[in-house]
Amino acid sequence: MRDVLGRGMRVALAAAAVLLALPGDPAGAAGDAERGGYLVNGIVGCGNCHTLPPGPDGGAPGPELAGGPPMAEVMFTAHAPNLTPDPETGLGRWTDEQIIRAIREGKRPDGSTIGPPMPFQFYAGLSDRDARDIVAYLRGLTPVRNETPASSYKFPLPPAWGPPVTSVAEVPRTDKVAYGAYMAHALGHCMECHSPLLPTGLRDLSRMGVGGQQFAGPWGVTVARNITQDKEQGIGAWTDGEIKAAITQGVRPDGSRLGPPMAFHYYRNIAAEDLDALVAYLRTVPPLR
Repeated sequence: MRDVLGRGMRVALAAAAVLLALPGDPAGAAGDAERGGYLVNGIVGCGNCHTLPPGPDGGAPGPELAGGPPMAEVMFTAHAPNLTPDPETGLGRWTDEQIIRAIREGKRPDGSTIGPPMPFQFYAGLSDRDARDIVAYLRGLTPVRNETPASSYKFPLPPAWGPPVTSVAEVPRTDKVAYGAYMAHALGHCMECHSPLLPTGLRDLSRMGVGGQQFAGPWGVTVARNITQDKEQGIGAWTDGEIKAAITQGVRPDGSRLGPPMAFHYYRNIAAEDLDALVAYLRTVPPLR
């Protein structure tokens, strides 16, 4: 039988199934806000949903991570909440552990479930160290008072998106493909946008990377493209440089521009070594049409 997952995807699934049981960094260790900022403003791209974009006249974006625009999809209308340390409308009264649980498990402090498009299917594999670093960065944001509306869904949210996340070890950078898979799944959640959505609200990983999902916004409607190694419909015929230009500059090989919500304005901050690893992983994604 043909391997429909590929080595990189097997690594990513192993991170969810095996690394959760491995010891991560010591519990309660302080996070590195500098690295957290690199992640938030790079591969993770939190502001792509949680910050109001610049206006049509090119005006300044809204306050950093103080809440984003409504995201209207076929199955839901979501409002990305305020992530600043404001005690009334943001995360100011949440503990570090509560923030990490919200990111990795989709659970608020009151026990309610957070819905899509937060990619819990992938964030469950976020390492302990990276989770703490992200929280450390969020703690340093300027508090902004901004109450965001509740999201609405056309399907019932599950009691949980998966088993509780205990501890997730770091993925070694010495294995370029493995670290690239970690970037594409647990950090960048690339396959969240580029894989079909199931009625459960999870992604169909048997069609991972095939694209096709529509995104509606102020820009109109865009469609996630096929990022598998298919040479006609995917990116199999693109050079490494062309893939990197699409990721970091939003430019296709023919010179045309990619549209939102592709977060190339954040991805341009990805370090060269990390970008190499990400492309190395994408080369392992099996071709699908």
